[in-house]
Amino acid sequence: MKTFFNLVQDVQKIGLCHRCGACVTFCTAINYGALKIDDDGKPVYGDMEKCIECGLCYAICPEIDDLDEETKRHAAWSQPIGRVIESTVLRAADPLVRKHATDGGAVTALLLHLFDRNRIDGAIVTKAVGKFQRRPFLATTRQEILDAAGFFFDSSHGMKNFSDEYMTFSSIEEFDPMVRKKLNRVALVGTPCQIKSVRKMQMMNLVPSDSIKFCLGLYCSGNFIFEDKERSMIAEMGNFSWENAVKINLRDKFYIVLDSGEEISISLDRLEPIRRYACRYCNDYTSEFADVSFGGIGAAKGWTSVLIRTPLGRAVVADARNSLSLEQFSMDDDPNYSGNALQEARSASSAKRKESRLNRRELHKQKPMGAARR
Repeated sequence: MKTFFNLVQDVQKIGLCHRCGACVTFCTAINYGALKIDDDGKPVYGDMEKCIECGLCYAICPEIDDLDEETKRHAAWSQPIGRVIESTVLRAADPLVRKHATDGGAVTALLLHLFDRNRIDGAIVTKAVGKFQRRPFLATTRQEILDAAGFFFDSSHGMKNFSDEYMTFSSIEEFDPMVRKKLNRVALVGTPCQIKSVRKMQMMNLVPSDSIKFCLGLYCSGNFIFEDKERSMIAEMGNFSWENAVKINLRDKFYIVLDSGEEISISLDRLEPIRRYACRYCNDYTSEFADVSFGGIGAAKGWTSVLIRTPLGRAVVADARNSLSLEQFSMDDDPNYSGNALQEARSASSAKRKESRLNRRELHKQKPMGAARR
């Protein structure tokens, strides 16, 4: 039986840990409490004596492929970028949501729609704690969901604990116990690694995944380090001051919008030195295991590219469109908008998959990867 000790050897020491937090989330949720997330967002032993060596933390890690085929069948995954029932381009119908959002605000609009329809009790999002910095956050009101809109650039620690002590994936300091709140219907907005780990838990019927009713995935080029040194480097690249930046976005390039209205773009290749190391080995760009995936590429400015993957995702998006919470891009402006969005997503996904394959090949040459393979 492989345990957390093996997870450290097979994933962390090689540099493949995405810090999605799934291992700690599960361990705390069932009250083992052997693991914790350290100050750098890395899963570590909190109390080794509490570890019962069940091996489930190892099994649900997105970098461990032992259950990949079962997870793919459970999610009806298919080539080349996961199941896609429909591709479209949407935006929030509410101008206030669009004002807060980075692209078209489709994620926020859908969350608000689910909340207004009483389909969810809360949403796991990220909350601003500084200019363009974030932390995991459970939004339980309409205003909190709206306040979480927008793009942030820092390297998020991903999931936090979800148990009697920790409310969903956010911290104990911010929320009452989950049981006391009785939150049984939660939407998760996450990156590909976070979504995949939740799907693994759902496939195995593990707590706390039964409370995650909707998985909304984000297109992901990678997570980035965004400390003072990195911010200074980006400002020097773009020849601007962060004091004048009002909005940032990551699409085919990294975009910074200044208070003057000027938009600065920086090639993603130039940001490679500050991308999280493990992201170089991730092969999922479009959150292939989500109910609905969202991104900026393939959509006109101010709109969101959307991949609907599951019948559940199709139903909630259709309801949001019918209720005028979401607005669809007009065919009069571009009759090929849907196909173009899908093609852009496939191209970006193919490029990321190729990069992952090449990087993993080099990693194999340097050191055996053990069970951390994909």
